[in-house]
Amino acid sequence: MENTFAFFGNAAVGGAVERLAANAGWQRVEGLEDVAAVVTYCTNQQMLEDAYFDEGGLVQAVHPGTLLIDLSPSTPGFARELSAVAMVSDLRPVEAPIAVVDPTWEDAFSRPDNLICFVAGEEDAVADAMPLLRAIAGEVLEEGPLGSAQLARAARTVQQVAALISAAEAQALCHAVRKAASAGNLAPNAPHPIGDVSQTYLQAILEERFAGTYTLEMMMGELAAALMAADDADLIMPQTEACMHLLELLAVIGGSDKSPVALSLVYGEEEACADNGLDWTRAEHFYSEEGGAEGVLHEHHHGDDDDYDEAGDYDDYDGCTGYDNDGVYHGGYGSYSPN
Repeated sequence: MENTFAFFGNAAVGGAVERLAANAGWQRVEGLEDVAAVVTYCTNQQMLEDAYFDEGGLVQAVHPGTLLIDLSPSTPGFARELSAVAMVSDLRPVEAPIAVVDPTWEDAFSRPDNLICFVAGEEDAVADAMPLLRAIAGEVLEEGPLGSAQLARAARTVQQVAALISAAEAQALCHAVRKAASAGNLAPNAPHPIGDVSQTYLQAILEERFAGTYTLEMMMGELAAALMAADDADLIMPQTEACMHLLELLAVIGGSDKSPVALSLVYGEEEACADNGLDWTRAEHFYSEEGGAEGVLHEHHHGDDDDYDEAGDYDDYDGCTGYDNDGVYHGGYGSYSPN
């Protein structure tokens, strides 16, 4: 049926897509019979692969000619693979990863002007998907050949996550130095932002806006995909890997379903973490089992500089992306979710 779509994946994104699409005359339905499009958004690439390629998955279940519009973060390589398989089945794939403009909004997916969609695919499929995509996202950017949209999304994610962590650490520095007994009455109370993105994150940190529909799990999914894309290209990105380890730490102590801004709590007092439902004992258990970053915990709790160097013992991305360097999936950050 014309202007109907089915959705598979994250429930919060699915609900937002349904509301926004309805404004442009698109109707979400439950079955796959005669739908014009299937829209997907998964935060984990293994889930995404299962949705499309498992026995009875979407590639097998939908009728020929259906638009397959994937809003998920993945890699350029996976986007090309999905496209090739879909076309063999006479389906019409559209690579359309979405990105949130301001992740600190309480309902980040509520308005099109807070969403960007990067698009790549065959010209006719993209043209037919555009009315639905423009209903969802305020800015829709056509990027070029297959894989280009995921690359654009990955490059944006790398910058956005670095800005978040810089803001959290700048605020932590101001707070810690002012709190020190020898510091006296110092200014500023908060760092001066160096740009709009920095100001957005700093304001959310100062206002302690730690809840929202754009969650740490989503940001980790985006960053994991960016790291896998870099790995596919034999590129090492030390800053981005360090960012992932910090996000992973927040996930381990119970922050998967919080706004990424909750990362600022990691730099603060344990009592504030506990007040926000974070439990440092989970990290002690996790890292002692993994043989990993015990030094981070000692540094956080005791300020023991001698232990801090142990935190660098990471050989791959397993535990945050779900994939090790051999491409083997082990479950990833999803296992930290309280759900």
